[in-house]
Amino acid sequence: MEVAPELLGCVLEHETAAGLVAVELTEVEAYAGQTDPASHAYRGMTRRNAVMFGPPGHAYVYFTYGMHFCVNIVCRGESSVSAVLLRAGAVIEGENLARARRSNRRPGGARNQETPAQAPSHRAPLAWRDLARGPARLCQALDIDRSLDGADVCVVSSPLRLRPARLGTDAGARTTDRSGRVLSQGDEPKSPDGTPGKPLGTPRKIVTGPRVGVAMAAEVPWRFWFAGDPTVSVYRAHVPRRPGPAPRKLVTP
Repeated sequence: MEVAPELLGCVLEHETAAGLVAVELTEVEAYAGQTDPASHAYRGMTRRNAVMFGPPGHAYVYFTYGMHFCVNIVCRGESSVSAVLLRAGAVIEGENLARARRSNRRPGGARNQETPAQAPSHRAPLAWRDLARGPARLCQALDIDRSLDGADVCVVSSPLRLRPARLGTDAGARTTDRSGRVLSQGDEPKSPDGTPGKPLGTPRKIVTGPRVGVAMAAEVPWRFWFAGDPTVSVYRAHVPRRPGPAPRKLVTP
């Protein structure tokens, strides 16, 4: 699972006809393929998860709950079937476009063709930290759907691509390059919407914990995130579904 924390601070960007949106990754979650009961690959290859069984560096995009897309990066090689779910990030480029997508997204992944100027005005504006805070929101902000399943994110010419993180001055430390997103004035710098941030060049601590919402191997601490980052999603443990009422038996006289 050494790849997962290395993805923190990397930038995932998607270039479309509407423009470029870039997200700095702040939270990821690792899955160990066929040895991991929480992985989509645990029970073998299907048409849905076939990309996981291919070469590393490709996007595995799946549709979930009948309304959301999530994106993973396949890693370690074809025999491993490991992948890292991209859980959250900070929008560092294309904020207006990301905001319009997040405001206009309809259930089922259908895109609303309204332009930012046509977006409904009766809704409260989204906080900057919430634009890509969570795996479904991240895909909405970046306009990622199943058409990008299998995209090679390591190729510069790919519309969906991953840029490396900047290295800090301390050994292995990651730094933030959210120019304009984070102000360095005072002891508690904030983003424009008031959420706390870090000054440019400040090393960030990576912490680990249990994965979100998984029923199996829930205790495995393979979720990685930047401590204190406002764009990290809220942890929610798996809640088992309550069984429905037992069918009523007909009693004949």
